[in-house]
Amino acid sequence: MSDDLRYPIGKFTPLPFSHEQKEKWLLDIKFLPDDMEHAVLNLDAQQLDTPYREGGWKVTQLVHHVADSHMNAYIRFRLGLTEQNPVIKPYEEGEWAKLQDSELIPINVSLTLLHCLHQRLYACIKDLTVTQWERTVFHPEHKKQISLWELLGMYAWHGRHHVKHITALRERRGW
Repeated sequence: MSDDLRYPIGKFTPLPFSHEQKEKWLLDIKFLPDDMEHAVLNLDAQQLDTPYREGGWKVTQLVHHVADSHMNAYIRFRLGLTEQNPVIKPYEEGEWAKLQDSELIPINVSLTLLHCLHQRLYACIKDLTVTQWERTVFHPEHKKQISLWELLGMYAWHGRHHVKHITALRERRGW
């Protein structure tokens, strides 16, 4: 764990492939919707409108952001499995978080979306072969190839990272 409120579980560190690590990361993917739902359980409107840190996103924005991000993850995995080193589309996540739907739509919509999306994502990737985990996508913003294995680790970390933003806020505020 980290004292840096931006990175409460630390920054993502790629790890070499192992079956044990694969199972851990796949469980992170499988259970993220439940973890996120539990993190926001019983928060009222004022609490949901609270930034997780000074200058950070509101809890509501975090929930919608994870849904947005993991929709992109789902597409990136599917592209990586069906095309040779496809170029993936970066997006301005900060700008997405400012869009009107993030303010107007209740978080239960994004929580429901996460449950459905992660059921599909988990089913899509849970039985990949080692060779399939080695497949790559190309990220033009970072100008590098990223293996599906690294994508799995990044999105497993990403979900835990944002859940911890919310649970750490609750702990600090005594909610």
